Amino acid sequence: MSDSGLVGRHLGFVVALRAAGLPVSLAEGLDAVAALGVVDWTTRERVREAYAATLVKRQAQRPTFDALFDLYFPRLVGGGAAAVGEGSDDEPAGPADTGAALAEFRERLAAALEAGDDEALRRLAAEMVGRFGAMPGRGPGLSSWSAYTATRRVAPSELVERIVAALLGGGLDEERAERVAGRRVGEFTAMVDDDARRRIAEEKGAEHVATVALRPSIDRLDFSAARRADLEQMRREIYPLARRLATRLTQEHHARRRGPLDVRRTLRASMSTGGVPVETRHHPKRPHRTELVVLCDVSGSVASFAQFTLLLVFAMRESFARVRAFTFVDDVHEVTDHFRPGADVAEVMADLAASTAHAARFGRTSYGQALTAFVDRHGDAVGPNTSLLVLGDARSNYSHLRLDAVRHLAETARHAWWLNPEHRRHWDTGDSAARAYGEIVPMVECRNLTQLAEFVHDLAR
Repeated sequence: MSDSGLVGRHLGFVVALRAAGLPVSLAEGLDAVAALGVVDWTTRERVREAYAATLVKRQAQRPTFDALFDLYFPRLVGGGAAAVGEGSDDEPAGPADTGAALAEFRERLAAALEAGDDEALRRLAAEMVGRFGAMPGRGPGLSSWSAYTATRRVAPSELVERIVAALLGGGLDEERAERVAGRRVGEFTAMVDDDARRRIAEEKGAEHVATVALRPSIDRLDFSAARRADLEQMRREIYPLARRLATRLTQEHHARRRGPLDVRRTLRASMSTGGVPVETRHHPKRPHRTELVVLCDVSGSVASFAQFTLLLVFAMRESFARVRAFTFVDDVHEVTDHFRPGADVAEVMADLAASTAHAARFGRTSYGQALTAFVDRHGDAVGPNTSLLVLGDARSNYSHLRLDAVRHLAETARHAWWLNPEHRRHWDTGDSAARAYGEIVPMVECRNLTQLAEFVHDLAR
């Protein structure tokens, strides 16, 4: 690749990182160039780590960084040098998905998975996409490669029992063997996805794949689009995020500790400097910490959003004078006691999931019925020093909205907000009552951890 090609690829890489949500400044881009000037370019991993050291600020951003790095600086091109002339990858010697060819490949894959040989698995992932994921002759705009097709044909998940048996023979207990086998198959499937993206990037350009096919970083991933593995990673992000926010808020509280100007004391102090008020004096600021009441819709697809919001708020509970939390579907249930000091995060999540049964009578979401029940049974939780936070998509199955109950809560509370995990363009579609509730309680779009962190920061100020 020419020098101009390297410069263009570097710039494209930095732009893609910014588009994916990584805050890369111009100065940091120049730092990366300086770092690349002193590392050995013959080792691809050193180039990766030089970029990572200068451009990645948080561990949660690393998977997105690695995926983009693999697009702009691929490990190999096409089938790789080893496949040229062998007919083993992009141009297989015989039909790729005949029974014999598939069985032979699965044998080699099973052996590599049993051994945990990462380098062999990377080669097999490239071969698998080349032999079993080719989609020639597809229509305009469609890719010639499909990780889904390759995975469906080879079905690596069906090898788990065989891997478990091998690991049991190696001395692992059954629980650990199943966990290791599942992890190895999952990591191999991710390698297949990566290789398919690499090949599509060769066809359509890295920019196209970065824009269309690459999942956003975990802090910008929509709660509604999160998979089980994503939810685990989000869970790990909650408490570091809470610590950063708490530190930031503490600094801001200290900066705002001074009260209004005390003119008399300022003038008195200026006598020692000839009447020049070199140093101002201020009245002591009246301490105030907000009480927080959280109402969470825990039905359907919004349940994960409500759980993560609750975890973040309670991880920051020191920033509030008092915090109470309630879940609802068509009834209301208090869950404040689940967030006891020192509680295990996984247990808290399980308790919140189980609380759905207590928050529902008939299992169909009814905001009006649930909010009315809250006013009747827990109305004294909201007062003039309370910030009220409602979490939900405002989809009430066309039931009575009971706007009077919402208006009563909003008028009683010091502040009231409504976080909606749906994209704004979906509000007021179908059974959504976002506009009706939003006219009473300000409604904020909150679809990912970044938006959630920004809101909680503003809430606790």
